[in-house]
Amino acid sequence: MSSESSPKRPPFFSNFRRWFDHGWRSPVVVYVLLMGLLAGIGYVAWLDHIVRSQFEGNRWALPAQVYARPLELFPGAPVSGSQFAEELQMLGYRRSGERRSGSYVRHGDEFQVVTRPFTFGDGREDPIAVRAVFSGDRLAVLQHLETGKPIDLVRLDPVLIGKIYPAHNEDRVFVRLKEVPPLLIKGLLAVEDRNFYQHHGVDPIAVARALWVDVRAREMVQGGSTLTQQLVKNFFLSNERTMTRKFKEAVMSWQLEWHYEKDEILEAYCNEIYLGQSGKHAIHGFGRASWFYFRRPLSELQLPELALLVGLVRGPSYYDPRRHPKRALARRNQVLAMLAEQGGITLAQVRAAQEAPLGVTAKAASSAALSPAFIDLVRRQLRRDYREEDLNSAGLQIFTTLDPLVQTGTMRALQTRVEQLEKQQRLPQGSLEGAAIVTSNEGGEVLALAGGRDADFAGFNRVLDARRPIGSLIKPAVYLTALSNPKYTLLTPLNDGPLTLKNPGGKPWQPLNYDKQFHGWVPLKSALAHSYNLATVRLGMDVGVSNVLQTMERLGVEEKLKPYPSVLLGAAELTPFDVTQMYQSVASGGFHTPLRAIREILSRDGRPLRRYEVTVRQAADPAAVFLLTRAMQDVMRNGTGVSLYSRVPWSWAVAGKTGTTDGLRDSWFAGFTGDRLAVVWLGRDDNRPTGLSGSTGALQAWGDIMLRAGAQPLKLETPKGIEWVWIDANSGMRSAEGCMDAVQMPFLRGSAPLQMAPCSEIPGDSVGETIDNAVDKAVDWLNEVFQ
Repeated sequence: MSSESSPKRPPFFSNFRRWFDHGWRSPVVVYVLLMGLLAGIGYVAWLDHIVRSQFEGNRWALPAQVYARPLELFPGAPVSGSQFAEELQMLGYRRSGERRSGSYVRHGDEFQVVTRPFTFGDGREDPIAVRAVFSGDRLAVLQHLETGKPIDLVRLDPVLIGKIYPAHNEDRVFVRLKEVPPLLIKGLLAVEDRNFYQHHGVDPIAVARALWVDVRAREMVQGGSTLTQQLVKNFFLSNERTMTRKFKEAVMSWQLEWHYEKDEILEAYCNEIYLGQSGKHAIHGFGRASWFYFRRPLSELQLPELALLVGLVRGPSYYDPRRHPKRALARRNQVLAMLAEQGGITLAQVRAAQEAPLGVTAKAASSAALSPAFIDLVRRQLRRDYREEDLNSAGLQIFTTLDPLVQTGTMRALQTRVEQLEKQQRLPQGSLEGAAIVTSNEGGEVLALAGGRDADFAGFNRVLDARRPIGSLIKPAVYLTALSNPKYTLLTPLNDGPLTLKNPGGKPWQPLNYDKQFHGWVPLKSALAHSYNLATVRLGMDVGVSNVLQTMERLGVEEKLKPYPSVLLGAAELTPFDVTQMYQSVASGGFHTPLRAIREILSRDGRPLRRYEVTVRQAADPAAVFLLTRAMQDVMRNGTGVSLYSRVPWSWAVAGKTGTTDGLRDSWFAGFTGDRLAVVWLGRDDNRPTGLSGSTGALQAWGDIMLRAGAQPLKLETPKGIEWVWIDANSGMRSAEGCMDAVQMPFLRGSAPLQMAPCSEIPGDSVGETIDNAVDKAVDWLNEVFQ
């Protein structure tokens, strides 16, 4: 053999060469290769089906957005400067001299505000610069900031009070690409994908460049994945790090680019990218992140804030600006520098932006609702018309009746008063609970709702679900039943003496008064004012227990109660919501309006879907309700509610009723002014005694709530069917205007007493003196009350 012969090949290469030369012609090999090719084509086709089926149509389950009522400003509006400032704060308006949307300047009670654009059910409201001047609890001046011309009405964007989330708890605010600031797009492309508009899903050059930059920096500075690959990973795939997933990511990225336009992919990325965590809710997309970190819409962010959001894409937890501000600041400045390198901004802009603070709010804009109990009510009312999957995935815009100013005041007042009473009564810490609901007299709109002492906790909703004995809160239904009959007047004498009723199959029932005393014969209005049980039971038995229950049903109580005599003293379990519905019909003058929490619903793109109109039916004779309301005002002036006027203005002329159950287990108060009704319950979930009556407990919390909310005086207009008659205050018989001790009283027409009392006329020259004496006596009495 020649010494120059070629070296001997290793066996592996020889075998491979023989197989390559001869084996590929084998039918088996050809079959295997063909099957593998078909399987690969099928696999790619399957991936293509996944891409198209999941990316078409509604790509995300968007949570429903639940809004409060929009604040309407007009000359004379019942809003104070401090309340207006609180509303602006809840809306996330910035106190800034720059006249930009969502900003304001305040000088005492004068505000200069640039409103935000917003789409309501009746159309879009464009931004407007206004000057608003407040005087006391009223808006005195409303005019254009530039021209000084008066404005009739300005409507602010509503406060977002909560959301109804899909099962996976992703939280996002969908934004169109045209709504994303151009600087954010420039920064995103400069940092994450410079060749986005040139590649076809995968960018080998970017992978190599990122690897070189990271090696030089000795840390992860740039990523090699394109925006399309990142979108595919987040939208379709898991976070596992395997070659299989990387292959799927590359193939699906190419397919996504094949089927969809670049801008459509970029818009999807801006809404899908994960940017933080709020409790159990994941923050996705720049639209939601803007509110989460800055409490402002994306359109109002400036360059430093936009750069921070871009920087968070790399690692929301690692660069969390609240937990790691130094890291976040360094990352933001790095993004600004990279943006300048790409020519997106000038060096002067970079320097100014890098010197700016992070600007994030100290506390995250929580995903939790302002009032979980109110959101619970909204969901229950919505289920009548919508499926659950529509509520938590279709991105509905739900406009409610909640007044955020009244709501926050109610929550604070209830919690503070409950804590004070708990200490005062020496109850175990956290044992005393409460519930409160505030509504508008006209329209039955729920303005505020607190389901417990810790009203921002989404737990047991006592307003809707706590069925408790209502005690004397039932008595207005008894007296309304009687006053609807001309046989009874406000002066009808009632017997408040001892009473024994037979109880078939049990012991005789002997009800007692709260003070364990008997008061003999008393006028009907005094029996209600002082909440006399014995007089009430006799009256209820006289008019018929079943008739009283029918009155309650007409007033709006849906619970079916049994016609036992004990129900006349409140041996009936209702929720605070049920009680409010009953009293709502009284506060509105005898007209029943179902309590509502929703005004209208829009689709995610602003199309009106449904408007919830007010429905009204007559529940009682307005004349009889007028007499009852006068008697309930007497409850507050002379009866069990008199202590309220040591704290609230006498001019409010509140009409209300206290309620206390056996053993001082439940403390109730329901009352209304000229514009608002509120019901408060205090008690313990274990049903143990609290030591609180309606007057010493719930009434105090009611006063706290209404002082914060503000109220209009209750001015009653005399309805048809009522006549005013002069009555002798001592005998109750008819008198004349010029007689001594004569008072004017309302009666159902034809029911006033006919018998005349002897008249001692007031001497003409002493009329002024008599009036002065009466005024002096009234002042002395008021002083005693206020002590």
